[in-house]
Amino acid sequence: MKKLIVLAAAMACANVFAVPGNAELKQQVADTERAFAATMAKRDHQAFASFLADEAIFYNGPKVLRGKDTVAAEWKPLYEKPEAPFSWEPDQVEVLDSGTLAHSSGPVRDPQGKVTGRFNSVWRLESSGKWRIVFDKGERVCDCKKP
Repeated sequence: MKKLIVLAAAMACANVFAVPGNAELKQQVADTERAFAATMAKRDHQAFASFLADEAIFYNGPKVLRGKDTVAAEWKPLYEKPEAPFSWEPDQVEVLDSGTLAHSSGPVRDPQGKVTGRFNSVWRLESSGKWRIVFDKGERVCDCKKP
């Protein structure tokens, strides 16, 4: 009986310190991406900045924005109007087996809901346990219908 109690206690401790599985990590990143996107809908620039890694790199067309402060400053005007200029949501998320880096991607929509582009983001799990974005790049979707 003592052996069973010791074994059960050891298994319980192992579960407490277990690294989350890949599916759980993917869900964490997807939830983080959705919370990041919600900052735009809620018009909360301060919350937006809280998701940025200190060394974040965002591509803004041909221009590259380097560092949290630069990215936050460049994005601030997007938060100043009453209506969000766009929205986004992940439809693909992958996490390295190490659980330290992740990629999320999904559609970008205009205020009417039309898909106008696709975003690609790289997230890093920081020592605090919080996922922060380190790279972000959006691409416009071509409306290539011929007249």
